[in-house]
This record gives sequence, structure tokens and C-alpha cells, in this order.
Amino acid sequence: MNDADSLAVSVVVPLFNEEENVPILQFELTAALTGLDYEIIFVDDGSSDHTVERIALAPGIRVLRFEKNAGQSAALYAGLHSARGRTAVLIDGDLQNDPADIPRLLAEIERGADLVCGYRAQRKDTFIKRVTSRVANFVRSRFTKDGVRDTGCTLKAMGRECIGALLPFKGMHRFIPALVKGAGYRLVEIPVNHRPRKFGQSKYGLGNRAIRATVDMFGVRWLLSRRLNYKVRD
Repeated sequence: MNDADSLAVSVVVPLFNEEENVPILQFELTAALTGLDYEIIFVDDGSSDHTVERIALAPGIRVLRFEKNAGQSAALYAGLHSARGRTAVLIDGDLQNDPADIPRLLAEIERGADLVCGYRAQRKDTFIKRVTSRVANFVRSRFTKDGVRDTGCTLKAMGRECIGALLPFKGMHRFIPALVKGAGYRLVEIPVNHRPRKFGQSKYGLGNRAIRATVDMFGVRWLLSRRLNYKVRD
């Protein structure tokens, strides 16, 4: 690990009661990032179990701890704004995202993409969850015009400059592509592996999530329509 200015990658991992998953995830991340100058930022979102104690502290491992549960958007936003790498990677803490896909996302950044969004080609979720997600993605993509088929997939990579396009509001994580694309950055999608959850349980209910996402969608659409657009003359 070199000094912060030379870090290639910052991996941001939101965690909430993932004590069984986090040791496995840390091992897999370390393997996937072999050969890179990196840091892993675990953001504990007010866990009530032993999640934090299961993180193996080492050079390049950082832990941010919230006083109480604030939600996935808050965890991702805080992690991104503490990141020191030239590229930031987002990945879930529940082992459903596969760290082995990270090099493929980074390769797209090297090819010129500003934001790389993974999409789960073969989801390992319940039928109801797959259907509701598909409908939500269809509506959101066409309403916000982000063109992304699976914004619910946390696995993403972005250039550091894209972080400034994000805004701190509840539900922000669902609209990262819309906000980044709306700021004029280039995004691409690639298929990624999706694994069934082995330990713990999903932290988000489908009902209230759908209602909140709909409200957020109108807010983001308004925000994008009011974005300042100017260039300074040489």
C-alpha cells in the first residue's frame, strides 16, 4: 500500500448486521484487488451485532461507524466522500455481489468510462423480488432517462470526479446513474455475477421501498430538469 495520493482504488462497502458475511467478503475483496494500490472502506450503518468486530484491521482497511442506522444511501455517500482512490468501487456487504467482477469494472474505467454499472443478468432472488425490481427499473429508467437496466445492483465503479455529482438524500443510491449521467459523464453497463444470500436477511421491505422510490423519482426528475448547464469561455 502506497501513500493516499497514489491509491488506484477505493472500495466502499455498506454494512448493516452482516457479521457472518464480512470476513468472507474481506477475503474475497483482498484476492480480487491483488496487485493494486487500494483501500477498503467498510461503513458500518449502526449494526447491532458483531459486524465491526469481524473486520480484520490491516493496512488499507478503514472503518467508518455510524452512531445509528442511517440507511444505504448515507453509508455509500459517507464512504465515497472519504475515499482517496482515483476510482471508487461500490459493493454490497451481503456477498450477493461478486468481488471477482471488480477487475472487469476497472477495465471499463481504463477504456474511458466515467461510471460502470453492473447489472445482474441472472438474479438469485425470489420471483416476487425479481418481478418488482424489473418493473421499478423499467419505470425509473424511462422517467429519469438514465438508460440503466438494473440500478438496484450496487456493484459499480466510478472515477473520483463523478462523486461530486451525487447529492445526500435518502434513496440516493437508486439514482446514482441518473445523477452522474445528468452531470455529463459517460456511463456503461456490464453483466455481473449475482449470488444467493447465504447468511442474514434482506434489510429492505418491498412495500415502503416502492413508495419511497416513486417519490424520489419525481424529485430527481425535477432536479435534473433544473441542473445548471454552463461552460466558462477561454
